[in-house]
Amino acid sequence: MDIKVLGSGCAKCKATTDIITRVAAETGRDITLEKIEDMRQIASFGVMTTPAVIVEGKVVHKGSVPSHDEVLAFLG
Repeated sequence: MDIKVLGSGCAKCKATTDIITRVAAETGRDITLEKIEDMRQIASFGVMTTPAVIVEGKVVHKGSVPSHDEVLAFLG
């Protein structure tokens, strides 16, 4: 599963990456996680608030650190 975390590298962006990594490990999901910090790339996804999470090319969350349950939902 291809997941991207969009953000400037702030604490919330790092927390988003951490929780996705942790939940994927807990559930045994195989993910590829990419962090994107370039503002042009972020804008190309139509995202104006970060952190944002992209799963398989679709924006699934933006503007805050997702909760454990939200990440579970992303991972299906």
